Amino acid sequence: MLKTKIAPRLRRFTRDSEGYITVEVAIMIPILFVLFAASWVLFDAFRQNAVDQKANYAIGDMLSRETEAIDAGYIDNTYRLLGLLTRNSVEYVGNEAEYPLDMRITIVSYRESNDKYSVEWSAARGDAELLRTQDLDPYLPRLPSMMDSGQIILVETWEDYFPVFNVGLDPLVIRTYSFTHPRYAPQVLWAGENNGWGNGDQDAPGNSLCNNNAENATDCNNEDGSQNIEPNGGYDYYGYDG
Repeated sequence: MLKTKIAPRLRRFTRDSEGYITVEVAIMIPILFVLFAASWVLFDAFRQNAVDQKANYAIGDMLSRETEAIDAGYIDNTYRLLGLLTRNSVEYVGNEAEYPLDMRITIVSYRESNDKYSVEWSAARGDAELLRTQDLDPYLPRLPSMMDSGQIILVETWEDYFPVFNVGLDPLVIRTYSFTHPRYAPQVLWAGENNGWGNGDQDAPGNSLCNNNAENATDCNNEDGSQNIEPNGGYDYYGYDG
């Protein structure tokens, strides 16, 4: 008896399409807002990562075309360019431009005789630290195969990303990395040091480079230019390792 009374009512309930739209909106709007906010945050994070990577490629390509020595002013302007390309707001500390990102440019060479990669020079802006030869081990799996005495330009950037909405994505660091081979010269040099390209510098240190035609250069055969390697030394304030 009870079953015969309940069954028709259940059927009518399942077929009933009446309701109050206000109640449905009150239920659905918060859910839709959360889904929209989560989608927007994830999209923006991927978008900013793509922007940073493209800016990284642009800087690497720019450096690969340089035939003159790089100095601290060049690195400062490159840092400003990175801030412009990544659309980050700039803050000035005194006369220095500061961006919420870090940048490091490193020249790495390879010697076939000992199968070793070495840092020729490194320059950093922001909070990034200079890269030294002894710090290259984590990079070895990502470095390309190179010819003897070849060089590559490593460009690294870091940006602190803070989601606009709290939808489960914590603040993170967007890191980009690229390497590029010099295009128009075998080396990308740091300004202020003997470049070893036969510049005739009579004050060049002894045992510098084989093709340096200074009076105190070493005597050796370097017709193919394979010995054109930047000398190593200590870092100064601007990050030169050479």
